[in-house]
Amino acid sequence: MNIEELKKDHRTSYLAESLQRLERQESEVREMLASDETLHEMAAAELKSIQEEKEGVEKQIQEILDKDKEEEAKEDFSNEIVLEVRAGAGGDEASLFAWELAHMYEKFSEMENWEWKTNYESKSDLSGYKEASFEIKGKDKNNNVYKKMRYEQGVHRVQRIPATEKNGRVHTSTASVAVLPIRKKVNFEINPADLEMEYSRSGGKGGQNVNKVETAVRLIHKPTGIDVRSSNQRSQLANREKAMQILSAKLQQLEEEKEAKKYAGERKDQIGTGDRSEKIRTYNFPQDRVTDHRIKKSWHNLPKIMEGDMGEIIATLDSGLVGEDE
Repeated sequence: MNIEELKKDHRTSYLAESLQRLERQESEVREMLASDETLHEMAAAELKSIQEEKEGVEKQIQEILDKDKEEEAKEDFSNEIVLEVRAGAGGDEASLFAWELAHMYEKFSEMENWEWKTNYESKSDLSGYKEASFEIKGKDKNNNVYKKMRYEQGVHRVQRIPATEKNGRVHTSTASVAVLPIRKKVNFEINPADLEMEYSRSGGKGGQNVNKVETAVRLIHKPTGIDVRSSNQRSQLANREKAMQILSAKLQQLEEEKEAKKYAGERKDQIGTGDRSEKIRTYNFPQDRVTDHRIKKSWHNLPKIMEGDMGEIIATLDSGLVGEDE
């Protein structure tokens, strides 16, 4: 294993440092043994302990590298995702921020020449998003939509003076983002007995038929409580199929998050565990700055970024470059 290369990768940098430390310890013990053979028994025990620890670290590194190879091989899901935004703390300001995040991703998708469709949206009184779900799809197999978007998952925080604030105080609000890869092949089956299905009338454009026919679908997976909705398709059957596809993606992600937590917590400034409760980024409007807390790097010109010009952020996260907060 090339330690210097591993140190450049945000996911393996901490493990590489541990491996380097163990190799130094191993070298020191061998030098000590060479100068005093009476320490042979103690040195042998120490070397065995170091070797076992090294094997454990190397195994974790290899699992991360193997997972990369698996993702690169899965072209059937890397090019299509469901992106969800949900307002967090902050009331109307949070819902407006959730809408702005969705707008940012839609504009970025346009720049990448990806297809963008709305699956479901629930709006606040100020036309922000309480919650919304979107489908993003690359137009050719080389777009790598999931690979580029996977690090957007987590809690996004905004700091700014709301238009309704009379005293000029900066408010802090949050919105969460979930990124779900859509797989053509699913590793498990969903038991129909575990599902609760509801139908309702779709809202929005589409003429009188939209409001008369119950085409919108809501699926509830009873064992986990996961709730999925789809309302943008023209028929009840199409909405049900789309909802099932999204539910499968959520259940698959749930399993992967359980696996990821086995290796989480090694180092707080790694790229993250994929947990949607993790605060990943702050958008500070008074200082015209967006900061990603996982890689400790900031960018300026927020208005441009919020209009989708986030290619540099995406590329930096994907390459794993670690900087310092500005």
